[in-house]
Amino acid sequence: MPLYYPYYYYGFDFSDPLYAFSMVLLIVAIIVTAVAQAKVKSTFAKFSKSPSVLTGAQAAEKLLASQGVTNVKIERVSGNLTDHFDPRTNVIRLSEDVYDKNTVAAVGVACHEAGHALQYATGYSPIKLRNAIVPVTRIGSALAMPLILLGFFFAPFLATLGVAFYALSTLFQLITLPVEFNASRRAISIIRDYSILYDDSEISGAKKVLGAAAMTYLGALLASLAQLLRLISMVNRRR
Repeated sequence: MPLYYPYYYYGFDFSDPLYAFSMVLLIVAIIVTAVAQAKVKSTFAKFSKSPSVLTGAQAAEKLLASQGVTNVKIERVSGNLTDHFDPRTNVIRLSEDVYDKNTVAAVGVACHEAGHALQYATGYSPIKLRNAIVPVTRIGSALAMPLILLGFFFAPFLATLGVAFYALSTLFQLITLPVEFNASRRAISIIRDYSILYDDSEISGAKKVLGAAAMTYLGALLASLAQLLRLISMVNRRR
């Protein structure tokens, strides 16, 4: 076996248009993610200084009650921006900066998580699909790279199978995007219709907080797609 390996052995081949595009896409994903994360922090900090009548927990409870959903619990969870809805236990968990804080930022985040609870309550198709593929996606993510490496050295069909498994992760990220946007749209609509926030400036602030958060999911999708294209390129060249 030679001591020197050509650059394409490691997957670096910018003469391949698919590989070159994947690297450009990866750079874009890194930029989008970095900007989005910075925007989330700055926007949340800004509108955490804007007072609201209700706390985050109260706002989420009012939003759910307005839609006739009364079987969802709301609990405090430790950490910063660790807010989430757990469909297994039907519990909305709100972080310390959201749960009992009377701010526009807290109301926006809490109502977004309540929006996810509404998606489950109303049978929103994309979130049901995302939930259904979670187990398969976890298995696929764990097996993808080992199968690709085995395929490079032993059986090429294993590499193809590994890429297919990795594609499940990209599909998950793709489905996540409309799920997150829909939860935010539901939240803002109900915030306005049921006067959870009172004036346009407060509602605009909540929209900005949620819009910044949504961009992080776009960055994750772009990064996953870039990696998928790079793996496809590598497998094709190894053939």
